[in-house]
Amino acid sequence: MKHSPGFLSLVQIAQAQVQEISLEQAKRQMESLPETVLMDVREDHEWLSGHAAGAVHLGKGILERDIETRFPDRQTPIIMYCGGGFRSVLTAEIAQRMGYEKVGSLEGGFRAMVEGHWPMETPDQLS
Repeated sequence: MKHSPGFLSLVQIAQAQVQEISLEQAKRQMESLPETVLMDVREDHEWLSGHAAGAVHLGKGILERDIETRFPDRQTPIIMYCGGGFRSVLTAEIAQRMGYEKVGSLEGGFRAMVEGHWPMETPDQLS
């Protein structure tokens, strides 16, 4: 997908503030810190087409409204992912501004997870 210059500029600014986490780092963190939340910030239709096993869904459009209710402890370790790693940089930066201190963005997002053979759940597995 070709992204607009304005969007890419916002992502670049947020990247300077956010820890980006490789797929390997994410695997290690989730093994060593089982309380880590893997958060899918994609749109509802993307989530419903398949997502990382064990992930929670809190779409970018409602993150600011709902994150404090779902995860009131701002020390909760959270790894956010989107389709390719750009929207999750933006949502991680927002979460940090809201006081979340242990949040990062998965480099490459869902595409990297698929390529890396991350365990997935699909709608037929959920019913």
